[in-house]
Amino acid sequence: MRDIIIFLGPPGAGKGTQAKQLSTDKKFCHISTGEMLRAAVATGNELGMRVKSVLDSGQLVSDDLMIELVKQRMRETDCREGVILDGFPRTVVQAEALNKSLASSSEKITAVIMFEVLEDTVRERLSDRAKKEGRSDDSAEVQLERIRVYQTKTAPLIDFYKKSGQLQAVSAAAEIPEVYKLLKAALKY
Repeated sequence: MRDIIIFLGPPGAGKGTQAKQLSTDKKFCHISTGEMLRAAVATGNELGMRVKSVLDSGQLVSDDLMIELVKQRMRETDCREGVILDGFPRTVVQAEALNKSLASSSEKITAVIMFEVLEDTVRERLSDRAKKEGRSDDSAEVQLERIRVYQTKTAPLIDFYKKSGQLQAVSAAAEIPEVYKLLKAALKY
């Protein structure tokens, strides 16, 4: 049975960085909903333009669209060994839909990792990333909105997964290699 790991944490916590490293080491599929959505924007088509307006405002794309995109991606052949979900689920509705979808194929979540980091560190990382990568969803105005949206819509997932006994916290305040060691220890890899 494949491993299915969820990475939770605020924007800028390092979920994507750690997911890329783990997916390389374990030959797991890294599903980054942020990258999927930015790719949609890059197409310039109607869907991409709708997604861009949502991302630029700092809001979340609808649950229905995200659920369908992730379910479809998880069926692809490169996801057979394992899956790291980076940026999904973002709401309790998405988490419940994921559980239902996994149960229908006799699968379940292996682990949920919560990357803990102070808000000041998040803001600093997002500012640095905006300068280096030129991402419109990391601008100062959008940063504040993304943090607010995370606190109101995504943070309830912490309690959701804590109640299931699946949540494990990892400090994301250290340097990247140290966080990776903590991650591997939490996952017992």
